[in-house]
Amino acid sequence: MSAEITRPAEQAPTELITPSAPSATRESLRLFRRDKRAMVSLCLLLFFVLVALFGPPIYQHIGAPYQSALNGVVPAAQYHNPYHQELENQDQFISAQYWLGTDDLGRDLLARLMQGMLISLTVALMVELIVLGLGVTIGVIAGYYGGWVDYILARFIDFIFAFPSFLFVLLLASIFGPWADTHLQNIPLIGSNGDARLVIVSLALAVTGWPLMARYVRGQALQIKEQPFVEAARVCGTRNARIIMRHILPHLLHIIVLTATLDLGAIIVGEAGISLLGLGVQPPGSSLGLMIVEGSNVIDTHPWVALLPALTLTTIILALSYVGDGIQKAFDPRQQNT
Repeated sequence: MSAEITRPAEQAPTELITPSAPSATRESLRLFRRDKRAMVSLCLLLFFVLVALFGPPIYQHIGAPYQSALNGVVPAAQYHNPYHQELENQDQFISAQYWLGTDDLGRDLLARLMQGMLISLTVALMVELIVLGLGVTIGVIAGYYGGWVDYILARFIDFIFAFPSFLFVLLLASIFGPWADTHLQNIPLIGSNGDARLVIVSLALAVTGWPLMARYVRGQALQIKEQPFVEAARVCGTRNARIIMRHILPHLLHIIVLTATLDLGAIIVGEAGISLLGLGVQPPGSSLGLMIVEGSNVIDTHPWVALLPALTLTTIILALSYVGDGIQKAFDPRQQNT
């Protein structure tokens, strides 16, 4: 009898442990962080936001009181206020007292510049929140459900999109601007110091701004809803609302962020243009557009009064553009190899 040959028990192959591959979002964020131009622009935008928020209360506590021939003893909190006029200090150049000089009414240019940035950034943020709410909601519903829902909403988007946005804002600001000056001027933080018309301007910019966001979101939702993971969720009986929240919106995040970044620049330019035409912020208020208009009156003799707000506005728009370009290159696979 031949001896039974026994084999050693087969050992399971040793599993090679490798670190898990980073998710697509993490990889995109890594690519975005490597974009030096986008990161510098993002840091610059954060700097402007911090200066606009915390600069005024800090600046108003810097400096000693001085004796004014017209107003007596004037403390730093008063002459560093963007609305305070010192007619004996008109059109002063950079000094220890006025860090960026004064305008033709003796108002502190740095204080007015920070106030103008705060106005522009606040209007842009409030308008963009409305644009996101309307654009993303209508775009997702139209793209996901399709059919007659998509047809009606798409035609409504086209109808609003057909309006010349800047002319529409001009029309509303010119018609309802005087009403806002009269009825909203006593509302704190809204109507004081000539800012009442910003309510009308903001609503007009939001009404004309959301269709572009809706169009982008609708186009992407039409593609994403045909993906296998969405079909699998439908087969499993997942509700439509849950599919939209868990599977559609996360894949739309990059296009939403990119479009919002570009929208912010357009909103800031729109608000500045309206104020530049005299239909936005009213004196003694401060806005980048209004400061450019006021500085243009003395541009031959004191060009920095107009150049400071113009350069600030240009820098903010360029920074937003570079951040948007970096987001597009990082999150769009077609752009990553270019």
